Amino acid sequence: MQQSERLVLREAHRADADFILALVNSEGWLRFIGDRGIRTLDQAIDYIENQLQSHYQAHGYGLYVVCIKPDHAPIGLCGLLNRDALPFPDLGFALLPQYHRQGFALEACEHVLNRAKTEWKLNTLLGITAPDNSASATLLTRLGFAETGTTRLEPTSEAVRRFERSLLS
Repeated sequence: MQQSERLVLREAHRADADFILALVNSEGWLRFIGDRGIRTLDQAIDYIENQLQSHYQAHGYGLYVVCIKPDHAPIGLCGLLNRDALPFPDLGFALLPQYHRQGFALEACEHVLNRAKTEWKLNTLLGITAPDNSASATLLTRLGFAETGTTRLEPTSEAVRRFERSLLS
């Protein structure tokens, strides 16, 4: 478990199934990230175990549950993902809609960027957004990422905006 001023970031576990179900079916997730077909608690548990937890085991990092202090209620996900289609890990983040525009995504991302540099010793990170996701593009720019064009995560998928940031210096 890691902490910032207002947040706790921790690995996901089975008990997060209700939260994950709500997050992946929120309007912003469906619009900008995509429908993962998760409609039941069992499917949410499967996502936690086979996506989130397996990424921690394979890479030493992944998407972390972002919890707000002091009660540690989960409000989103933030962390790094390794994708076959990308040469470097990418910064991912999503919050429940009631927590948008309060600086929580910025705070969580800054914490992850610090860990990427100091703990995981990464040199370069990417960020990707849907073409019309101006809020995420603005956040990536504020975090020091520069837009470098577009990319496709799969040959038949829609192109996404690609951002890059060096952690050297």
